Amino acid sequence: MMRAWILPMLLVFCGSAVAAVLIFEGNPGAAAALLLVFLVLAGVNSPLIFPRSIGAREAQRRSAVDGRPVVFWRPGCKYCMRLRIRLGRSARQLHWVDIWRDPAGVAAVRAANDGNETVPTVVVAGRPHTNPDPGWVREQISPSA
Repeated sequence: MMRAWILPMLLVFCGSAVAAVLIFEGNPGAAAALLLVFLVLAGVNSPLIFPRSIGAREAQRRSAVDGRPVVFWRPGCKYCMRLRIRLGRSARQLHWVDIWRDPAGVAAVRAANDGNETVPTVVVAGRPHTNPDPGWVREQISPSA
């Protein structure tokens, strides 16, 4: 879990340090603006923008019941962020699995990608799709979900 927060914490620390230097140089406006940029970058690179993750086994069980896709992702992955942002509110209808928190999730992703931890990997009806187009993923969400 801690690994997911390294980049966001580093961004907050660096932004704070740069802002402190700018404040001591007498430029509080620039310090505030730069700190805000660093905080936004930290937020985007954190697990906070993703729906709550569940375990791979639970996600697969739920998917078998409701037919909704399972998304395997990891914090800091720009392709995962792209998928999440482009899905918008419909992202909540998917089952999200953070592979850095779930060993079964890592195993499922490796099995689908020739031993590689390539994410996002979206499993629809038992078939894995690596880094699919967000529009296609949106189409896979059943209207009844």
